[in-house]
Amino acid sequence: MTAHGQPLALTLGEPAGIGPDLTLGIWRRRTELDLPPFYLVGDPDFLKHRARALGLDVPLAVVAPAEAVAAFARALPVLPLDVTVTAEPRRPDATSAPAAIASIRLAVADVLAGHAAAVVTNPVAKNVLYRSGFTEPGHTEFLARLAEEATGQPVRPVMMLWSATLAVVPVTIHMPLKDVVSHLTTELIVETGRIVARDLSARFGIARPRMAVAGLNPHAGEDGALGDEDRLVVAPAVAQLRAEGIDAVGPMPADTMFHETARATYDVALCMYHDQALIPIKTLAFEHAVNVTLGLPFVRTSPDHGTAFDIAGTGRGDPSSLVAALILAARIASRTPAMAPA
Repeated sequence: MTAHGQPLALTLGEPAGIGPDLTLGIWRRRTELDLPPFYLVGDPDFLKHRARALGLDVPLAVVAPAEAVAAFARALPVLPLDVTVTAEPRRPDATSAPAAIASIRLAVADVLAGHAAAVVTNPVAKNVLYRSGFTEPGHTEFLARLAEEATGQPVRPVMMLWSATLAVVPVTIHMPLKDVVSHLTTELIVETGRIVARDLSARFGIARPRMAVAGLNPHAGEDGALGDEDRLVVAPAVAQLRAEGIDAVGPMPADTMFHETARATYDVALCMYHDQALIPIKTLAFEHAVNVTLGLPFVRTSPDHGTAFDIAGTGRGDPSSLVAALILAARIASRTPAMAPA
């Protein structure tokens, strides 16, 4: 349980994907896994149907958030949606996107109202959302928009992939590699570094986070021989972060940053583009990495995998990353001031 005595709000994710399977399975192992109490925002009838299909005996309790902690020991607490879900495993249908979006909205509303300690999101299928008219690039941007709508304050979300082995932050995220250079600026690197340093200190309890900043080009540009970006864009960002009291070093050659000895010298790697960050962490901690959104006015984590349509409904999904996401969310929330109840 979090220090605030509140449950975690777990979203449904893509109903045809692996999220419902994993959620049902880990509730049955809640004592063995030492899980913090959570409730699932979803359709109870859909969940009963999926549990039967998987051959799982999982009692459900339809609850309000305040009732979830007490119910968790005897049943999987479910906060019902006003959306009927009919999607079958591996086959998203017209109810998939509305259910996934409504679940996220309700979970965020609960945590902002002080009814839940954190939001943990099951995986969504972006292509399914896009076909429904969803306009945000992904989960992170949608969460930021919901936070801005609720608080009236601008929000700058930052994606961090965290594990006990390695934590990484991509400065640019979901864009073609050919566009990275035109989007990468000193200001963007500095702004990202500030948010990372602030949240690692406030939410992870690291008094002075050590930040290794990767170069963009091979060998961090070889002093301009392999591109000017590291000398003209990245290095000034590192200098500014250091001038602000942040323990940042770089630009560092990305090909020598991620071996064991190098990782011991920093708490987080700030990387210039998506694959530069995600390849090393998915190589080192594929089953245990957690997606953490920094910069939000609430705690949000997610398993670091997709919907796994190919094995949805089979019972063969590995719940390790979802378990890690729940445990990390509870840990971070215990260090984060509780939202004032509405």
